Amino acid sequence: MTSRRVSLVKPKKILVLELNHSHQEMMRAHLLALGDTDRRLRFGMHATDSFINNYVNAFNFKRDCFFGVIDSSLKIIALAHLAYGDTTSTQQHTAEFGVSVSENGRGFGVGTSLFKRSAIHARNTNTHILYVHCLSSNAAMMHIARKAGMDVEYSYGEADAFLRLPPGNPQSVMLEAMQDQSAMIDYSIKQGFNRTMFNRKFLLKGVSTA
Repeated sequence: MTSRRVSLVKPKKILVLELNHSHQEMMRAHLLALGDTDRRLRFGMHATDSFINNYVNAFNFKRDCFFGVIDSSLKIIALAHLAYGDTTSTQQHTAEFGVSVSENGRGFGVGTSLFKRSAIHARNTNTHILYVHCLSSNAAMMHIARKAGMDVEYSYGEADAFLRLPPGNPQSVMLEAMQDQSAMIDYSIKQGFNRTMFNRKFLLKGVSTA
């Protein structure tokens, strides 16, 4: 029997889009769609709808960065939040990485792709240390951390992982620019396709009710 979950076919290349304020409701929808277990792994606690709404409402797009993997129907299937620490101190600049992946987006490496995209952006914004805090039971996040060569410390059911980043250079800046361009082109194509499909449905509905 042929599976109907054709959307689960592994993509040839995972494109990561940097998100902005215009994507905020898409981000909210992604997080609210997570089940209780996934919410606990993402936030390290029981996260109610109210908690998630407050979290999304507090997004600071001028300070932090957000990255997403978007499917053909313009839904976010994976979301990363790169939260920057206090850059006014004399300590090395740090950024914390958090990620969530929808059930239908797992097994394709999207979490790793979001981590790599966040790491190169952190490098290019003069961040020296990339930091992850999560439950030690978060196997997916621990896999990403170990794969990236992060130093992991465990304590009372929680884990902290650190990765020291090399300085940005012309090559890393160019790589990020190329990734940005590819993701934006892909997103524009998906937007155009969805507008076309919406218009077709609208016209057909108008004809059928005429």
